[in-house]
Amino acid sequence: MTLYLHGIGHYHPETEITNRFLEALDIGTSDEWIVDRVGIRGRRTVLPLDYIRETRNVDPRAGHEAAELGNAELGARAAQMALERAGIAKEQIGLVLSGTSSACHVCPAEASLIAQQLGIEAPAFDINSACSTFVAQLYNLSLMHQKALPDFVLTIATESLTRAVNYNDRSNCVLFGDGAAAAVVSTRHPARAKLMHLDLASDPSGADKVVIPWAGHFDQDGRAVQIFAIRRTRAGYMQLRELAEPDGDGRRLYFIGHQANLRVLEQVCKYCEIPPERHHSNVETRGNTGGASAPSVLSMQWEKFSEQDDVALVVVGGGLTWARALLRFGSST
Repeated sequence: MTLYLHGIGHYHPETEITNRFLEALDIGTSDEWIVDRVGIRGRRTVLPLDYIRETRNVDPRAGHEAAELGNAELGARAAQMALERAGIAKEQIGLVLSGTSSACHVCPAEASLIAQQLGIEAPAFDINSACSTFVAQLYNLSLMHQKALPDFVLTIATESLTRAVNYNDRSNCVLFGDGAAAAVVSTRHPARAKLMHLDLASDPSGADKVVIPWAGHFDQDGRAVQIFAIRRTRAGYMQLRELAEPDGDGRRLYFIGHQANLRVLEQVCKYCEIPPERHHSNVETRGNTGGASAPSVLSMQWEKFSEQDDVALVVVGGGLTWARALLRFGSST
């Protein structure tokens, strides 16, 4: 079943955690150390900087109370941009899907809270696959019966991962930022962006490699996850490149990966021979925003893509999961 992407949006909080701020926490890190290892210079947060400075967020439950924005607010702001770009009214949305690795509530679904924020009256539920959430949502839609779906579906990935960070832990606190991404999708109405391929896979034997306990701190097996991410991202891009080439006709293929670590993305680009001008990222200034990371990059570049462009979206995440999407830009007819 063909899916069309009518509009996409993103939102990141205004408060910035710079490397200099983390350096001032005196936890054995520095701007040079962070940039050298992960290529991140800044990240956005829903938490007040004074709260982080004074408490280091050692109690994530207190972080939940201190947060200036919740997932619903983040997701609603990204969704508003997606709706405006799609040129449709909220009343035209017939289904709302959301997903997060950093839920503010067990009940109700984050999708219901976002729909409430937007004033949308439609079925709303969550589809969550950690950092692979955005593509997992699209993949699930592609499996549904077209006649059962409404004209327009709103999908959202919203993350406030800094609430799950221990700011005494120098290995993890340098990585994460907060943000959201949203998309307006249709199976019936053509748009300038068409999803040519979608797939999703998991290796549950690695489910313990990336963990955020309820009201707890993020934890991962960093080495194992990095090896997994590089291997799956390389393979995913190469497979999408093969799918894109038969219909080449001078088209340009761009790469957007999961924004966990700029150095990992650079390794993938080197191995796959992706030139710098064909690689888009925002991890340097936004950090790892989980399920919102890759779609927020797509949103930030949305206006720049032309009718000759394809985008290979390759994401990996906890579970362990990985997913791929090939997006083709063209005319809207």
